[in-house]
Amino acid sequence: MDFDLSDDRRMLADTLVRFLGDRYGFGQRDRIAASDDGFSREVWSQLAGLGMIGALFGEAAGGYGGGGFDINTVFQPLGRFLVVEPFLGTLLAGRVLQAAGGHQALLDEVIAGTRLITAAFYEPHGRYDPSEVTMRATAHDGGFVLDGAKAVVPHLAASDFILVSARRSGGPGDAEGISLFLVPRSAPGVAIRDYGLIEGGRSGELLLHEVALGAGALVGGGRPAYALVEHAVAAGVVALASEAVGIMEFARDATLDYLRTRTQFGVPIGKFQALQHRMATLLIEIEQARSATINAAACLDGDRLARERAASAAKFTIGRVGTLVAEEAIQMHGGIGMTWELPLPHYAKRLTMIDHQLGDEDYHLARYIGLGLAA
Repeated sequence: MDFDLSDDRRMLADTLVRFLGDRYGFGQRDRIAASDDGFSREVWSQLAGLGMIGALFGEAAGGYGGGGFDINTVFQPLGRFLVVEPFLGTLLAGRVLQAAGGHQALLDEVIAGTRLITAAFYEPHGRYDPSEVTMRATAHDGGFVLDGAKAVVPHLAASDFILVSARRSGGPGDAEGISLFLVPRSAPGVAIRDYGLIEGGRSGELLLHEVALGAGALVGGGRPAYALVEHAVAAGVVALASEAVGIMEFARDATLDYLRTRTQFGVPIGKFQALQHRMATLLIEIEQARSATINAAACLDGDRLARERAASAAKFTIGRVGTLVAEEAIQMHGGIGMTWELPLPHYAKRLTMIDHQLGDEDYHLARYIGLGLAA
């Protein structure tokens, strides 16, 4: 199998790397991450102009990509530069709108970078399972009234629209009773608790109290929506796994450089056999994570069972290897690896937190086993 990027994807990756290298240095990134929005609207607009948002969507939705390897091509450089722009929420919500149809005008604005959308699929007590939905959607006066809460919604306070999963029938865990609604952030009854994340950027808790919506807010015409959520989350897993691989590459390169330059007893510490063995193990594990990510990207548009198994396998692998890379990179740096001024600990924090987005390694290991039994 040929794992080389196509010419178009290579050009896309090169363009993104050049842009980030010129305009997204670590100092600037740190200032952006600590800002009120948790990202830069100017940088977001520039990235949209370069086609980075359009690469996440298919031609029918106004983009020019949308495949698993297109997502991988965009998110891996984002990891190397620790980018905090709102790509994940845009991908999750946009993939659903693309598949459901009927919201092309909004998608056009999203791809142009003039509107911001995010997805609220998870609830405080759902433990990573997007089918554990207790938010209710009640029919009322030809529309709907929404009540409930969502947890850890990316870039919630800055978003113009929130794609919300709510239950019209059944109870938690019943995927058939879930529908999706497009909620304006400014709608009466929408309450947001905004907060910063420990690895940079912002997220928020969403509380809806008797939020009245018109019939047009229902996404997908009332068809069972959980399949759309599941597919979007699989795309999000590919994105996070790709970002994690980019972070691992940075940690690998930074650690190798340190081992070559830090001296002890008159020689570089990279000549010590114990550290060579640890570094060799790290390189092998990173390649394992890369392979799992490639497999998930390749299966993204395949049949449901293969896609979900590959996504869970990749997320489990990323969680396990990510923890190892974060720990080993810092330990081989020694005390300097814990200093706030060094970029490495910031990368290690992000790598650790990726494990807790869209399901941690324990959740996905159990899910992978369950899917295997179902097969």
